[in-house]
Amino acid sequence: MPFALLDAIVTLADGHVFDRVSVGFPGVVRAGVTETAPNLAEGWAGFPLCAELGARLGQPVRGCNDADLAGLAVIEGREVEMVLTLGTGMGVGLYIDGVLVPNLELGHHPFGDGRTYEDRISDRELGRVGVVEWKCRVFENIEQIRPVWNFRKLYLGGGNARFFTPSELPPDVVLCDNQAGVQGGVRLWQAPGRHLAVL
Repeated sequence: MPFALLDAIVTLADGHVFDRVSVGFPGVVRAGVTETAPNLAEGWAGFPLCAELGARLGQPVRGCNDADLAGLAVIEGREVEMVLTLGTGMGVGLYIDGVLVPNLELGHHPFGDGRTYEDRISDRELGRVGVVEWKCRVFENIEQIRPVWNFRKLYLGGGNARFFTPSELPPDVVLCDNQAGVQGGVRLWQAPGRHLAVL
């Protein structure tokens, strides 16, 4: 599975001019190696994504969790900020004064009813319970994490954030564009932290 995806990326990159590459991956990425991929095939565990992709593209590659990457595009860089991405599962990014705390897999933490945060607000659950109930669950998740992380601002992104409007969100929760990962890819090269780079 990993090599099939890399083949597709190399095909898409053909004909484009670039001097560096950023990768957002839906799982834990440490020093360019994918350690977990809960919603992908097992072959991703321990896969040297950045090194393999860099070798194929002939350019340096940096990679991190996809929610972490999206957050780099939208955070203001002050105090504690968080990003929740709502899609296949639930991604989370955490930042302190603009510095990323990588690989916070809060989506897999038990919520309190025997299921995880992700179990309650995954795309599958959205299809099963409908938009109204699913949105209530998202709000419950936000209120559950608020007193734990005491974020100054929380950004709501990912494909399923489209079901929300700014007016229905608390003042410290804002919607962010689903294309934030593209801008975050640029900022990944400016972000402090040697753990992000495989050159």
